[in-house]
Amino acid sequence: MTKEELVLRKTLADNVRSIRKKKAISQEALGDIAGLHRTFVGSIERAERNVSLSTLVALSIALGTSVPRLLTKTGGTK
Repeated sequence: MTKEELVLRKTLADNVRSIRKKKAISQEALGDIAGLHRTFVGSIERAERNVSLSTLVALSIALGTSVPRLLTKTGGTK
């Protein structure tokens, strides 16, 4: 895996966690809304998963945001 891929996974992980927490929903609730298992959501938030496009779309809909927003590093993202 390249450095760029690791950075992108970390960005996605940080953004999913940040948006989920701002909406005050659990990993389990996000999983239910997005049609994903809660442990899968946790592994995404730990940057352990290389997610598919369909998973990105499901997460963006469930979080009320866009796919580009999930993949864009922000000032609040480490």
